[in-house]
Amino acid sequence: MAMDIRKIKKLIELLEESNLAELEIREGEETVRLSRWPKNIPMPSAAPTLIPVGTPTVAPAAMTAPASPHAPVAPADLAHDGTVVRSPMVGTYYAASAPNAPPFIKVGQQIKVGDTLGIIEAMKMFNPIESDVAGTIVKILVQNGQPVEFDEPLLVVQ
Repeated sequence: MAMDIRKIKKLIELLEESNLAELEIREGEETVRLSRWPKNIPMPSAAPTLIPVGTPTVAPAAMTAPASPHAPVAPADLAHDGTVVRSPMVGTYYAASAPNAPPFIKVGQQIKVGDTLGIIEAMKMFNPIESDVAGTIVKILVQNGQPVEFDEPLLVVQ
């Protein structure tokens, strides 16, 4: 059973009235996270956003971007001694928090669990993609502004 929309609206009101940056609520197996975004991440409005935790956000077919003009990544291209980090959702990949900001990652960079690898915009929501692994970035498979599909390889970490 999904969390009642009235409860979610009430939580949004509570977050707006408080000084909290983030609020996460669990009811059984359902989890909802409300978050105010840092100022360096572009947002269409200052309102908090809803990001279901543990559930990929998938845009409806009418809202998805057209297929990537780039050739699909062949399994041979991923034949690295490392871990392939895949997109948790459909959307547009952004390498930096703003057009003039430096990218979150670059090839050869050491990363640790929890580091931001990029942002995926889905339905006007900016979702930071955090690393589940530690290591060195071996290869970045997507470009800034490129549409990505669910489970599409984003990068390789060794």
